[in-house]
Amino acid sequence: MKRLIDRFGQQASVCSTIDDLRLLLEEAAHELGFDHFALLHHASLGSTASGRVRIDNYPQSWVEELLGADFARNDPVHVASRRTNTGFAWDELDSIIELSTHQKTILERSRDHGLGEGFTVPANVPGEPSGSCSFAVRRGTELPRQRLRCAELVGAHAFRAARRILDLPARSRRPHLSRREIECLRLVALGKSDWEISKILGLSVETVRQYVKRARAAYGVASRTQLAVA
Repeated sequence: MKRLIDRFGQQASVCSTIDDLRLLLEEAAHELGFDHFALLHHASLGSTASGRVRIDNYPQSWVEELLGADFARNDPVHVASRRTNTGFAWDELDSIIELSTHQKTILERSRDHGLGEGFTVPANVPGEPSGSCSFAVRRGTELPRQRLRCAELVGAHAFRAARRILDLPARSRRPHLSRREIECLRLVALGKSDWEISKILGLSVETVRQYVKRARAAYGVASRTQLAVA
């Protein structure tokens, strides 16, 4: 698996077209034990706007229903990928979001079209629509759980390659933070809570919360983990 990841990363970095990347991703997905994949900006579904990633080999009948029934907007996999920054199996969805009746229906309909269990890698770049790379098996096939972390790295490589091929702009320069915001951010990165930071810096808990909130807003991220990574 390590050789697969290294090979995929090297080949993806020199892909010159989306079609080349599609073939490369399909080969990697099959080697990992998956039948289907979908690499996309979520806003690309039902949109003709340029500059958005969308590569998939899902059953065409499911894609048509997904778009025709306006399921894409509430797809639980896409919603969950905006709530976490690590890969997740689809049977973990209800631990990330509270599934509505409508979202449960979407999952049931996907199975009716032959999709089984899956694994999704969130791909959220500040300033761009949310995105993800999903891998799925046929209905009735077991998910290759021992290879999910490999799939996570392949998905990350694939999304980066797609952005390069489409010549999407690089992230803007690092936002300016105040001295206090930087101090709070460094402690957030060390895993400190707002209460712990307030004691270390001699500030009120509410003041710390505001500094961290402003730092998250500056980087356009939702969670403390995403802030530390950014």
